[in-house]
Amino acid sequence: MAIDLERQFKPINIALLTVSDTRGPDEDTSGDILAERILAAGHKLASRAIEKDDADAIARRFNNWIDDPQIDAIVSTGGTGLTGRDVTPEAIDRIKEKDIEGFGELFRWISYKSIGTSTVQSRACAAVARGTYIFALPGSNGAVKDGWDGILAEQLDSRNRPCNFVELMPRLREK
Repeated sequence: MAIDLERQFKPINIALLTVSDTRGPDEDTSGDILAERILAAGHKLASRAIEKDDADAIARRFNNWIDDPQIDAIVSTGGTGLTGRDVTPEAIDRIKEKDIEGFGELFRWISYKSIGTSTVQSRACAAVARGTYIFALPGSNGAVKDGWDGILAEQLDSRNRPCNFVELMPRLREK
């Protein structure tokens, strides 16, 4: 990470969504990992929820958080695979304005180092919707560690150089 210590760290408000038909709060280990990393990085965990693998419910949750001016970014875990119940990318497609293609590409490159060619089964993705970032990670503990440690920790740090997602936030709604 290329941190410029002369720049001020700007914490952001992050909502965390776990998408799962089988996990409840007691079994949400990937959500716990992300929550710990969000807080350890100095950001605020603005909200946390679990939704079933239902595109309507996921899109509704995302829309509610996007409309909340206290939420700057959403990180989700789960629902990015290939099965019929994996619908997180489809929910994002319903509400997004712009894809962040490089996120999924970089995630799969990082993941390849851990799980080899099995990474092609991941549909990890990111987008911008009405001025809010949405990052969708797979549901495994390893995947959320790869996504946070390898991408989001740096890109959500306002001191990261040469650029980062935080410095673009004031301009996301420009027309």
